[in-house]
Amino acid sequence: MTSYVYAGAARYLGGGTGGLFRLPIGSDSWESLDAGLPQAAEVRAVVIHPDDPAVVYAGTQDGPYRSRDHGAHWDALPLPDNDRVVWSFLFDPRDADTIYAGTAPCAIYRTTNAGETWESLPIVPTAGLIEGGFPTRIIRLTADPTHPDELYAGLEVGGVIRSHDGGDTWEDCTADLLRLAKHEHLKSAIIGDDDTEGMMDSHALAVSPTLPRTVFLATRMGLFRSSDGAETWEEMGIGRFSPLTYARDVRVSPHDPNTLFAALSKAAVSDAGSLYVSRDLGESWQRLDHGIEVTSTLMSVAQSAEDPKRLFCGGRGGQVIGTHDGGNSWTEYHMPEGVEDVYTLACN
Repeated sequence: MTSYVYAGAARYLGGGTGGLFRLPIGSDSWESLDAGLPQAAEVRAVVIHPDDPAVVYAGTQDGPYRSRDHGAHWDALPLPDNDRVVWSFLFDPRDADTIYAGTAPCAIYRTTNAGETWESLPIVPTAGLIEGGFPTRIIRLTADPTHPDELYAGLEVGGVIRSHDGGDTWEDCTADLLRLAKHEHLKSAIIGDDDTEGMMDSHALAVSPTLPRTVFLATRMGLFRSSDGAETWEEMGIGRFSPLTYARDVRVSPHDPNTLFAALSKAAVSDAGSLYVSRDLGESWQRLDHGIEVTSTLMSVAQSAEDPKRLFCGGRGGQVIGTHDGGNSWTEYHMPEGVEDVYTLACN
């Protein structure tokens, strides 16, 4: 059976070409996937079903879509509300027919029948919400594998919220992030004049089964960790290991719960990015990419669910790099001309 890498692209500030693309493992040519997707699709989330790699979900400017044939054809899965851009998905660790979708404007939806119908969940506003520039979005969703009803959502730009009951109710977890935002080196204001903005600029969340209720958070200001279920937070000090500290993605390896991957860059729009790996859950980090220059902000990391040595990264400039030997060597897989803003990757 053929394995694939999927790359979703958008149009940052209206430039470039978006869409969804598929790269068969062993090939160096991307295939455009558009049968059934909205015209001029902007794809900001793509996930592969954990039990059936033929089933793929894509988040677009017109809501969620599902393919049952590795992306060759797509069907819309309408949300109860119109005009929702899907930015994130989460499969329930116990039952993959239960899926959560995070959107902009800021909302979370849940399906218990693989996307046939959805319900809106009652999320709460956060104390650190920053409005302006773009609609607030649920940019990442994650669950604690050891406590599957414990869910976390990252808001861009608004911090973190948490549920203890599988999404039925939610609570704000930004108070301690706002405390950290008082430190001079963690202040940042770009879209407005509130310098807590940088700490509220969540990009990714992850939880390892090795450390229950320990949450790893990637923000504009670096990497952060909570050891008490997002009640309190501490800086992980990624600057001790990397000259680039703008963190766009953090992932726990599906093969080794002690391994984290982090996409680090200069800024939201920049000319450099890097992939770092930690084998000890963030105590130390080493750069993993080499031999190929990452020429823009690194946006997404995806490790194959089948092969731990297969790893891909995507960048804001449309660059995708991959390794099939655990990082010993890297190859650049050129996207079709004009494709930029590779927001999301998935790999089986």
